[in-house]
Amino acid sequence: MNSNLGQADRLLRLIAGIALIALSLTGVIGVWGWIGIIFVATALINFCPIYRLLGISTKK
Repeated sequence: MNSNLGQADRLLRLIAGIALIALSLTGVIGVWGWIGIIFVATALINFCPIYRLLGISTKK
């Protein structure tokens, strides 16, 4: 499992994931906000399986 996320991509995923989780916890967007867990997890492990399937890498 090689890393395929660049620094900017990881930061955006982390911010978006935390925002979605926070919005879900406050009841603003409902249960769909929990999808932010996926964004946070991929940012922390530095790997996106969908990028791998598509042959994309944002890592320099």
